[in-house]
Amino acid sequence: MTAPTLRLSGSEPADALLSTDALALLIGLVLDQQVPMEKAFVGPYVLRERLGHDLDATELASADPDQLTELFATPPALHRFPAAMAKRVQALCVLLRDDYDGHAERVWSDSPDGATLLRRIKALPGFGDQKARITVALLGKRLGVRPSGWEKAAGDYGVPDVFRSVADITDDSSLAQVRKYKQEQKAAARR
Repeated sequence: MTAPTLRLSGSEPADALLSTDALALLIGLVLDQQVPMEKAFVGPYVLRERLGHDLDATELASADPDQLTELFATPPALHRFPAAMAKRVQALCVLLRDDYDGHAERVWSDSPDGATLLRRIKALPGFGDQKARITVALLGKRLGVRPSGWEKAAGDYGVPDVFRSVADITDDSSLAQVRKYKQEQKAAARR
């Protein structure tokens, strides 16, 4: 197996899934709030294992909400708030089904420019402005998705050789630098 491009979950199989499955990546990004980063990004792998097959946006969009919540809540829960996150992931999959024919990668594969890419990502359930910009940076820096103007669309997260977000994590050292930056930002906000 080729080494994964993304290193966000602390698990090589989960990182390989994130690196090759656009829906898994988007689900991980949705889950990346109010839980440790590694837990959020291993979530799509665990969900796939619980389903017993590859992730499918159309299937998840049509899933019984109670059964999907049960998959999220089964110990160990996929998130601190499994019911809310199951609902948000299902909303994401509904949008992907309805707007992108169930193909998550189409959010970026046919984006003509960075502004369009940012607008498309912002439209996804669970993606505010900051998370959308981080996602644009992650796609550009780690996965080679670079429509014209992607750096501008990513804002400060698109700057090369900085350690501000998941877009900048390539190994344990860069992870430590991103965590240090986030701690510094929280400390500055408290002042």
